[in-house]
This record gives sequence, structure tokens and C-alpha cells, in this order.
Amino acid sequence: MHTEKVTKHIVKWLKDYATNANVNGFVVGVSGGIDSAVTSSLCAETGFDVLCLEMPIHQGQNQVNRAKEHIAQLKERYDNVRSENVNLTAAFDVLKDTFPTDGNKDKVDLSLGNTRARIRMTTLYYFAGINGYLVCGTGNKVEDFGVGFYTKYGDGGVDLSPIADLMKSEVYAVGKYLNVPASILVAKPTDGLFGDSRTDEDQIGASYDELEWAMYRADEGKTADDFEGREQRVMEIYTWRNKANKHKMDPIPVCEIPKELKG
Repeated sequence: MHTEKVTKHIVKWLKDYATNANVNGFVVGVSGGIDSAVTSSLCAETGFDVLCLEMPIHQGQNQVNRAKEHIAQLKERYDNVRSENVNLTAAFDVLKDTFPTDGNKDKVDLSLGNTRARIRMTTLYYFAGINGYLVCGTGNKVEDFGVGFYTKYGDGGVDLSPIADLMKSEVYAVGKYLNVPASILVAKPTDGLFGDSRTDEDQIGASYDELEWAMYRADEGKTADDFEGREQRVMEIYTWRNKANKHKMDPIPVCEIPKELKG
């Protein structure tokens, strides 16, 4: 990948989109991970206003520290960047207390994790609304179009997606080019939705390098039956998640009524 050219292409795309939409800038949820660090850096490069929003909900301190380090670095390097910290822990706890939490624990935990993401989406759009900004998505290609590893109407609820055509390894390359803090570049990816130390790989069962490999093989028409051992297992994981999460990646189904039934 021609990292410098790709970076400049994305920055120009963001500038053109914001100009045509007649908005004042961008709001980005900054989590302490590589995707939000790269996205906020790309937005900062446009010269438009950028609001970096911290939205902790029972967040691990290491994630909080990385987010703060990145934001401080951005604000030092770019005059157009500012930040807000909105602690959503109390809001989440109140909502959690109103929900029934009996039943299947794994399903309850997953639903509550997705609830965190949806509270954050609502917060991003609040700040976008009062400032005349666009909500900038932070999903990469593997997450958004490979395994669907994001929350529908949570971190999937955005106005535009500047890095959604970049594989995870390519996001890291852009991050290095944009001087994202080393602490973020070496941190294991995590969605931070469960208040513990589990990583994305722990949840998915495969690393992003493995998932990229599987995504390329799937595009070539390969299936799990074409491989053995770990490669076969990775293809099985990729294929299952891709199929299970199509409802996130495909447009919302619309029941089309035949004209003769309306006439």
C-alpha cells in the first residue's frame, strides 16, 4: 500500500464531503484504540473542526490512559482539535437497572455491551447536532464488511466511514505514518464493551491478521474445505461470522408491495 498517498486521499475525501455537506467539522469517539486514533488523526488533517469525545462506561484505566494520551498529542499538534469527556457510567447503570437481567447470562452480557455502544452513538449525535458536525465512523474493512464485529446502531451508526476500505494492517500503517502514540500501536485491539480485559481476538477466536487472510481467501472463492488445521478453523470462524452478521452489512430489508395489491 502507498501509505502516504492513501492517507492524503482519505483526507481529501473527508474535506470534500464536509464541504459539500456544509458542516463545521467532525466528532469522533476516541476509545484508546488504533481505529479511533487513526480516524481522529485523519479528521485533524483536514483543517476542519474536530471534537474528540471520550465516553467511558466502566472503562479500563489502560484504555482511558491511551485515549487521553492520543487526544493530548492531537491537541498539541493541531489547533483545530478540541475534546470533551462525558462519563456515561451513571447513565448506563441507571438504564441497566431498569432492564431484566435474568435468563441466559451470555446473552444478557452481550445485550448490555451493545447497549453501551448505543448510548455512545446517541451521545455522539447529540454533540454533532449542537455543533453542526458529522459523526465520523471508526470501523475498518474487516470489522465492517468481513465479520461484522460492531454494534448495529451503536458504533455502526455514523454519517461517514473514512477507514472502512482499509484492512486492519493498513490502518496500522496509516497510524504509524500519522504518528499515533506507540502505546496505541502496540495495544491489543478491544471493543471495551464488557468492562474486563477481553480482547477482540478473545471474542472472535481469530486475530485480525488471520481474518484478513480469510477475507482474501473468501474473495477468491475459497471455503474452509480447501484448508486444513488452523487455516480451516479460521475460515470456519470467518464464514460463520460473515453469514451471521449479514443483517448488519446489508441494507435494511424492505417489504415491497406488488403494484396490483396497492391499486
